Amino acid sequence: MNALPDPLYPELENLGAATAFIGDIFEVIEHIPLFGDFSYAEIERLCDYMDCYGAPAGAQLLQEGAEGDYLLLILTGAVEVFKADPNGERKVIATVGPGNTIGEMSLIDGHERHASCVTVEPTDFAVLRRNALNALLALEPMLGARLLLVLLGEMTRRLREANERLLPFISANGI
Repeated sequence: MNALPDPLYPELENLGAATAFIGDIFEVIEHIPLFGDFSYAEIERLCDYMDCYGAPAGAQLLQEGAEGDYLLLILTGAVEVFKADPNGERKVIATVGPGNTIGEMSLIDGHERHASCVTVEPTDFAVLRRNALNALLALEPMLGARLLLVLLGEMTRRLREANERLLPFISANGI
């Protein structure tokens, strides 16, 4: 299944269906705790629902406040995740690399992007859109449910980390 009937990133290199990169994707994913329990066959089936892109350094992948119904799985390179503070200054939240996902919040809840993401070096990534996730859930419910649990686990982990980072500010302000 080609998950993207229209070019999502027309300015970037469309590398095609993720199935063409299954070996590379599995090599990246098998060392990442997020997907560590997925078998090669499961990753191969997940790839049926994704397309891959290549981006040069400095490419904007996600824009804070923009609509979005997809997530990105970083395969190579690095991506800086940042938010604008009240003065419009860019505050880096994280730098993520191979095996990490970005954009999963909008994939799950359908709300606008919570942060912006820009490549800091040439980066290849796979895209999973909501319509492809829905197809996965309909056609392969066990695999789809497993993927959702992994993504929700990752979002929960990030929320817990954010809460820990905020605790000193909350305590200092008596909140």
